[in-house]
Amino acid sequence: MRSFTPREIVSELDKYIIGQKEAKRAVAIALRNRWRRQQVSPELRDEIAPKNIIMIGPTGVGKTEISRRLARLAQAPFIKVEASKFTEVGYVGRDVESIIRDLTELAVKMVKDEETKRVLLKARELAEERLLDYLLPPVPAPAYPAPAEEDEKKEQAQRDTREKLRALLRDGRLDDRVIEIEQTEQKIPVVEIFSSAGVEEMDMNIKDMFSNLFPKRTKRKKVKVKEAFEVLTQEEAQKLIDMDKVVKDAVERVEQSGIVFIDEIDKIAGRHSGSGVDVSREGVQRDLLPIVEGSTINTKYGMVKTDHILFIASGAFHIAKPSDLIPEFQGRFPIRVELKPLGEEEFVRILTEPENALIKQYRALLETEGIELVFTDDATREIARVAAHVNDRMENIGARRLHTILEKVLDDVSFSAPDLETRKVVIDSNYVKDRLSGILKDEDLSRYIL
Repeated sequence: MRSFTPREIVSELDKYIIGQKEAKRAVAIALRNRWRRQQVSPELRDEIAPKNIIMIGPTGVGKTEISRRLARLAQAPFIKVEASKFTEVGYVGRDVESIIRDLTELAVKMVKDEETKRVLLKARELAEERLLDYLLPPVPAPAYPAPAEEDEKKEQAQRDTREKLRALLRDGRLDDRVIEIEQTEQKIPVVEIFSSAGVEEMDMNIKDMFSNLFPKRTKRKKVKVKEAFEVLTQEEAQKLIDMDKVVKDAVERVEQSGIVFIDEIDKIAGRHSGSGVDVSREGVQRDLLPIVEGSTINTKYGMVKTDHILFIASGAFHIAKPSDLIPEFQGRFPIRVELKPLGEEEFVRILTEPENALIKQYRALLETEGIELVFTDDATREIARVAAHVNDRMENIGARRLHTILEKVLDDVSFSAPDLETRKVVIDSNYVKDRLSGILKDEDLSRYIL
């Protein structure tokens, strides 16, 4: 895993996120501190706690995207949760400990996928041999022993035929041939019953316990050779993976580099009134507190410590303020950064500059139909102006407004693309104004752009 300097981290984030320099600097330092912590002496290492962050800013300004891109850079297990989905212990709702269980599940999948890629070459070799066995079953032993010379001739003929089939298989000339293979399956009705009953929220994973009680069965299935090769490759890869090592590495990755993004943290902040909904909000904070402070959570993969997981909380804080959170919870988020609302200039850059810019996405989509989509500079500016205008007049949803406006502008082109005679479509400011004129004149904008 490569260690990035703070400057490199900000540079990587700049490729996808416009503006928000303070937030990028804060998360860059937090990520670099993880690397620094690994370099200090073991005695001091466990004493260094992560500096958790609260991001304050309206929706659609890049809070979630910054955290998601950060996790990708760090190759770290990442989970996003909404604080408002959780309830105090004793109420109906999700248990906060499920955050760590879900994060561990993601980490196991991440490590398992990495291991699968590592053993893929060997798995393909083994799958090829199994596939050749299906295409050319071994010759059964004769009832009466034949002369050694005759046996050798038959074996040589079998080997020659097998190598010819191998050459045809690798050239793809057998891809469409249908064969019958044996595939492992495991259907346990009782597991489905437990699954629907929500047992996955319990500390002990009863579904897995019952799965181990039932033997795996195989079923015969007719498939094309190409599909059979993929199925057999996956089966062989599973056999080559050491799941004990996968689980151990995944748990360590969660404990040392896991990132939890808690959105809508302002929804569980409230002034203390002593009863009603505020008590429940405060209860959720108190339930979250041990996890953020550092505790040990029981998962189906064993005990997971949360002491060094990085928590990034975010909220708009339109009504509540960070100071409305309980003092103990505030104290566990020492770094606070405020993200600025986005305006017309930022929208122009969002449309064109990032590597995953919206205009680039639409161009790529329509290229699949053989259409060259061209946006003039004045068209981009007009779309940005309209987005800023609608955000001012309605709920400000930040850059997400660009998605709905672009969909409206390109509605006709997207629908008619397969039938268009012209292969080049130019979108200029007049085209944008024409498509949006009715909307902008209407006072009830919400009828058109959500």
